[in-house]
Amino acid sequence: MSGVKRKEAPLKASKDVKKQKVTEHKSSRLEKAAAADEDDFDSFSGENNGGVAVTNDQANGKGNANGEDPKKFKLETSSAEAHAKQRALAKERKAAKPNADVIQRSKKIWERLRRKSHVPKEERKQLVEELFTIINGRVRDFVFKHDSVRVIQCALKYANQEQRRMIVDELQADIRPLVESRYGKFLVAKMVVEGDQAIRDIIIPQFYGHVKRLANHPEASWIVDDIYRQVASTQQKACMLREWYGPEFALFQKKPDAKTAAPDAGADLAKILQESPEKRKPILQHLFQLINSLVQKKMTGFTMLHDAMLQYFLVLTPGSEEHNEVLELLKSDIDKEAENGGGDMLRNLAFTKSGSRLVCLAIAYGSAKDRKIILKCYKDTVELMAYDQYAKLVLIAGLDVPDDTKMSGRAILHEVLGQNIEDVEQRLDRMEQIIASTNARLPVLYPLAGMAKWLVNDQDMASLAEIHEIRNTTSKKAPEVRRKDLLEYLSAPLLELVSQRASNLVQSSFGCQCISETLLETQSDAKADAKKAVADLAAGDPTEDGHVAKNSAAGRMLKTLVLGGSFDPATKTTKLAEPRLGFAEVLYPIIKDHLVQWACSDSSFVVVALLESEDMDQKLRKDVKAVLAKGKKKIEAAAKPDAAKKTKGNAGARILLEKMA
Repeated sequence: MSGVKRKEAPLKASKDVKKQKVTEHKSSRLEKAAAADEDDFDSFSGENNGGVAVTNDQANGKGNANGEDPKKFKLETSSAEAHAKQRALAKERKAAKPNADVIQRSKKIWERLRRKSHVPKEERKQLVEELFTIINGRVRDFVFKHDSVRVIQCALKYANQEQRRMIVDELQADIRPLVESRYGKFLVAKMVVEGDQAIRDIIIPQFYGHVKRLANHPEASWIVDDIYRQVASTQQKACMLREWYGPEFALFQKKPDAKTAAPDAGADLAKILQESPEKRKPILQHLFQLINSLVQKKMTGFTMLHDAMLQYFLVLTPGSEEHNEVLELLKSDIDKEAENGGGDMLRNLAFTKSGSRLVCLAIAYGSAKDRKIILKCYKDTVELMAYDQYAKLVLIAGLDVPDDTKMSGRAILHEVLGQNIEDVEQRLDRMEQIIASTNARLPVLYPLAGMAKWLVNDQDMASLAEIHEIRNTTSKKAPEVRRKDLLEYLSAPLLELVSQRASNLVQSSFGCQCISETLLETQSDAKADAKKAVADLAAGDPTEDGHVAKNSAAGRMLKTLVLGGSFDPATKTTKLAEPRLGFAEVLYPIIKDHLVQWACSDSSFVVVALLESEDMDQKLRKDVKAVLAKGKKKIEAAAKPDAAKKTKGNAGARILLEKMA
């Protein structure tokens, strides 16, 4: 029986040391009546105390108390009539409530307005005007009921800014109760989304001084965090986040106009502790307590929590007890016995700016075992992370820090490139999409190109530099050795992509960069096929429309491949690939018949590279000069400026004339 704890376990019971959970037994009405004192239920007795005596015929089922046959018993009213009476009674109760008529009329207007495609513009305008005549001054009467609050949401949707401001002004004192309401929170969301910045500046300060309570509230937490993440200004975010540092930071902000109380107040915890070092211990204790509370409640998806966790982690001394405690906290929700292995907190952290940085720091500071555990949490989300502007950095840290490149390469590169996809076309489509994505290409091309400016933006470069600085003290493997190990996972898939889809990749500048880096950095038996596929793109007359010679990105790609390496800005020389690429020997036979046209085209520097490349046989260079000499007049014509067409002439053709002299 539920609710009763077994006193003694059977002899063959399993050795489970967990205490059996005892649930409170909820009695039915009948059980409550049975448990009550008999004096309260005298009418149930068969004695001469007001009860009804049961005859023998009744006991035998032959009649009721009046001696009538029970089969002839019939209800005075039908089921339909009873339901009609119930509906009428409910209608009377609704009509007796305050503002029943206006609420009913407003709901009819809402029913009409919500069918947007069926309502002409003029009619909608009239309905909105009528709706505002009804709700003006009565907004508070509508917003705390699940049905009528929709009317206000509809009014916000079709209202102008002045009308929206009217609604917000009426509800200004009720913002906090609304976000805590099961239905009212959606109205607050509507106000900040549909409203302008002036309306947001009215709503957001209503949370000041109450952020800690709202962050723990089951209804208000997600809407407050969404407002924090999406619409709050930098200063408003700082005011909200500062309340995590202790009660004193919340007290001065409790007034609605607190946004002007401390205009320069920031949420940089390191700066706050630097100014007030005596407050370090109470602030850190309060902050960790709030963080741990939300983590234990599994409420780990909030951006505000991620920002707070990062601020806490950044002020800790590496290797200290508190520092290690945070690393353990990040792994605390990982459970091997759970259905998905746990790790929801680490997955949530990866997709926010602060959370991503925190995970990267955890990977950098963690032990080899910690890194393995963390990366394992992302097993099923690697592809999704690659396309995210923040989560991609977690993948880079997972490639750039661990010494176990076999583990990181298989966990990240194998998944990103879709090597588990058996269908070749689907796998190549997947890789094409990755190269075309601004975010997803970074984990794939980073081992090849490193921190090249065309690949890594300034913000990501700063994050990676921070990780590299920590890596110098926590990792043993040399960066170049790690990079070569990772190239083993990339070589075969990328060379296959270039061989099969070179014509597609060359259509974009990043696709051209991918081809260049793949041919220069990877090593595999399939490299010869990839070089041939790229060289074949140059076949034909370069003066025709659609030819790769008219594509500036493709021209730069072919020039780089002919030179046999990428240009090094530091030394202003070409850094040749090892082993040598030898692309010129593959390209020249294909473009030889149109070499003069190439010398006069937009991609004339490809021909210049044939004469300058150190990665080229001298005999082949002489052959190039001989072919160019036969078309010298055409090259001279292309090099001359044309005043009529306002052109300066072909710069590559002029350089070729100098080298031919």
